[in-house]
Amino acid sequence: MATLLPRDSDNTPIPAVRLKSGGAHALTAGATSSRNATAFDDDTRIVSVCATAPVYIAFGDASVVATTADHYFPANLYYDFCIGGDRVAHYTHMAVLRVGSEDCAVYVSEKE
Repeated sequence: MATLLPRDSDNTPIPAVRLKSGGAHALTAGATSSRNATAFDDDTRIVSVCATAPVYIAFGDASVVATTADHYFPANLYYDFCIGGDRVAHYTHMAVLRVGSEDCAVYVSEKE
């Protein structure tokens, strides 16, 4: 299913999609990698992420693990990630690992 964006009066797509019902995930980034327990829906192509402290993130399948070699994601930034589409593989999970010494919350929202 294609993700359709609303369009402005010039017919230009507006980068706004709605939150998917049942698509909220809360992860704890700790000293060891953790990932979402429930896979992202097969139709989800975009997820939004916000972390309360800096974390390392990785996307993949049910075995994905985040390490210090993965992408750094800063605190309190709300950011959209593409997790699949017509020409790329679909990611079902996201793994997180804390950067500092304190555990933190990572919120993930599937969008449609």
